[in-house]
Amino acid sequence: MILASGLLFCSQAFALTLNEAKQQGRVGETLSGYLAPVKQDAESVALAAKINDARKQQYQQVAQDNNVSTDDVARLAGQKLVARAATGEYVRGINGKWLQK
Repeated sequence: MILASGLLFCSQAFALTLNEAKQQGRVGETLSGYLAPVKQDAESVALAAKINDARKQQYQQVAQDNNVSTDDVARLAGQKLVARAATGEYVRGINGKWLQK
């Protein structure tokens, strides 16, 4: 029982946050409005998928509220997210290659 609770605590303690992943160069912003894994480890890929699911829901809601397409909302958000990326974070350029700001 103690071992099980210890393992639960450890997994929570080591959970990767979006900011940590960006700072570590594990994920980056794209012009599509979605996060992409720079490194293809399981934790980075899973985090990107989780964040992208939430973003897609937000984009769909904004699109519905404004009578525009979800893709248009996502692209606009992508432009803003890439522009706002902090120094040292990765962004994917229009050529599809990763650039470090």
